[in-house]
Amino acid sequence: MSSLVFDIETVGFPFDGFDEQSQKYLLQYAKTPEEDKAAREGMGFSPLTGQIVAIGAVNPDSKRGAVIYQARGAKAAEDVREGVQYIRVPDERALLERFWETASHYRQFVTFNGRAFDAPFLHVRSAIHRLKPTRNLMPNRYYDDHIDLYDRLGFFGAVRKTMNLHMWCRAFGITSPKSHGVTGYDVAGLFTEGKYEDIATYCMDDVFATAELFRYWKDYINAK
Repeated sequence: MSSLVFDIETVGFPFDGFDEQSQKYLLQYAKTPEEDKAAREGMGFSPLTGQIVAIGAVNPDSKRGAVIYQARGAKAAEDVREGVQYIRVPDERALLERFWETASHYRQFVTFNGRAFDAPFLHVRSAIHRLKPTRNLMPNRYYDDHIDLYDRLGFFGAVRKTMNLHMWCRAFGITSPKSHGVTGYDVAGLFTEGKYEDIATYCMDDVFATAELFRYWKDYINAK
């Protein structure tokens, strides 16, 4: 079965861009300045208050990868560096169109925590742009159409605590995407600063780490 490992990066929309009722809703549980700050900075965790700024993907068999990323005010462009195709697009709609065209060529999708975040985010943001997905990224949890490694390595909740990607990479000797000094919490700041390629590079680091973890899962953990 042809597989595609993917990961997304997101940022929140400006808080001031929401109407008064929405702002009250978003801050309803913020009782301290720290909680207020966390609520405002967490806008990128929901497809209703945030957008996708990068999608990285790799074919784990051919090792060929590509990352589609937003660059505000820039013209669309493509180039290849270190075997990765960098696809620059001007907005989220163009990014989603390119992703779904690529996804149409694959039958199996691999993520880390993608069922809880990446896949629903992609489906909802696509619907907002009135784009129809070419594949269902949220099939039955136990089907192999979508291998969510967070789910599989935690044996579908049987394990008391399933840790994050960094900890799994550390355990298996895989280079962690966090080892380069960038984390998902830095993406919003990088986007504001116009450091779009830094986001794209970080996204691909996540993808390659996930692909390597997928190899370990297939070779040593999956009993099939």
